[in-house]
Amino acid sequence: MIKIGIIGGSGLEDPRILKDAKEINTSTKFGNPSSALTTGKIGKAEVVILSRHGKKHTIMPSNVNYRANIMALKEQGCMHIISTTACGSLREEIKPGHLVFCDQFIDRTTKRASTFYDSDKVCHIPMAEPFCAKLRKILSETAAEMKLGHHKKGTVVTIEGPRFSTKAESHMFRQWNADVINMSTVPEVVLAREAGICYAVIAMATDYDCFMDDRPAVTIEEILRVMKQNAENVKKLLLEVIPKINYQECQCREDIKTSIIGG
Repeated sequence: MIKIGIIGGSGLEDPRILKDAKEINTSTKFGNPSSALTTGKIGKAEVVILSRHGKKHTIMPSNVNYRANIMALKEQGCMHIISTTACGSLREEIKPGHLVFCDQFIDRTTKRASTFYDSDKVCHIPMAEPFCAKLRKILSETAAEMKLGHHKKGTVVTIEGPRFSTKAESHMFRQWNADVINMSTVPEVVLAREAGICYAVIAMATDYDCFMDDRPAVTIEEILRVMKQNAENVKKLLLEVIPKINYQECQCREDIKTSIIGG
């Protein structure tokens, strides 16, 4: 049976997108996830929705219990995760309102638990291709069919936050060939691979970061306004994409089998 996890933010935990929606509370050996889980169906697919920052957006990025979130979805039987995240654009061609289906990341976080294996065993998980290519293909093809502004690939740089970047940092990330910037994809994507779960991210561009001298610096008000518009498009995209996810065998689930030493 296909079961799909959705990790969302404001506006994306809407239970109305699910049939037979119900809420369940759960815990893991890594603690409690950020929110109760909302379960239900989209088409014939079983779906579990989790709010990354809590139902009322009260958990800042550094304080999210990423391990508990991924483990809670795994323990519910999720084989795939589609994550949604607001991001800043580092490229003029990635306009506010566009969606980016990232294929690479750069990790600029500094204080987050980024592995399930921090005692007794060591895990060296391959991360050359961190996002599931099969999920990304379904997302990009469906977005094209729906005529949504989108980009098939892109590199996301995840910063610790909660502050935004300086102009110097924004220019540096552009020189590193990063395309968008956020505060949440790492370590989520890494933990999903350790858990043997296919993972893809829908990065929702809400603003241009701060590399443009002729534009005012990003504000939270601007982000929330564009994010509200993006959330509606993403909900429509999820309703179309999720019934198309029908595969179970994938390299994403194989890597962990040869990555553990010790124990």
